[in-house]
Amino acid sequence: MDLHDTQERSRDIPAPNGGAKVWIESVSPGMRTVEEVLRELSQNDVPMLVVAEHGAGKTAAAARIHSLSRRAPGPFQVFQGRETSETALAACEQQGGTIYLHEVGDLPSAAQKEVLRQISLGDGERNHVPRYICGSSCELEPEVRSGKVHEDLYYRISGVCLRLPPLRQRKEDIPGLRNWFLAVFAEDFSQPVPTLSVETQNFFLEYHWPGNIRELKDATRAIVALGDEALAMGGLRSLLRKSEPPNGEISLKDAARAASREAERELILHVLARTRWNRRRAAEELKISYKALLYKLKQIGCEGYGA
Repeated sequence: MDLHDTQERSRDIPAPNGGAKVWIESVSPGMRTVEEVLRELSQNDVPMLVVAEHGAGKTAAAARIHSLSRRAPGPFQVFQGRETSETALAACEQQGGTIYLHEVGDLPSAAQKEVLRQISLGDGERNHVPRYICGSSCELEPEVRSGKVHEDLYYRISGVCLRLPPLRQRKEDIPGLRNWFLAVFAEDFSQPVPTLSVETQNFFLEYHWPGNIRELKDATRAIVALGDEALAMGGLRSLLRKSEPPNGEISLKDAARAASREAERELILHVLARTRWNRRRAAEELKISYKALLYKLKQIGCEGYGA
């Protein structure tokens, strides 16, 4: 897929810098259907639920719906479930726009009641009340039965439910997403956009991506930041080879976690070597706090190196 074509098809979508989300028009049949549904859902204000695996694009889908709706001039605000208070939500009542609740199943009880109150106000088509889009990485029925999620709230938000496929079920979209992230991170790190080897391109298509788009994004960031494709991708490839048992079954989730730790370790040591172990400069390049870098060095057993 041509990188220029990818950028053209995503030119009106926010770049992934600083936590913003990217929505690239898909070529996979399943996601083409999803995009048609997104356009339809953007034309009304009903509360809705988005269900998908971690990292599969729930926030991006909610942002896309907002950008296509009449509420687009208003704010698009994201709240993390367990960290959200009813006071914070109440303060948004007069702002209109769209509120996306990430992991709504973790929302505290008082905050759930506030959401339900505002949704009820919205029934009167009061434009100052925000539209609520709720996300969940798991089915919520068990949470309702256990009392963790209020039954009234569940039935209000699940009347319209959008399910997003994991990345492994939409592999036709991988080249476009990969090229987009490579271009974005190349700009971030002031590096040329890397040209990947055929081996790495095939790996991107063959790998199951248990962490979905978020994991793909992290892989492309590592390639650009390290400036060494073999180093960035070697950790995961070697781990998958070593982890494969005689029956051919491996845990992709465990492999991904271990590969992520190895890639992070390699990146940290590479940047520290480049900065001659100036920890503060390395933390700035890695875009983390100095304290976070010290903690990570302790985790990988390198806190005394270069001291």
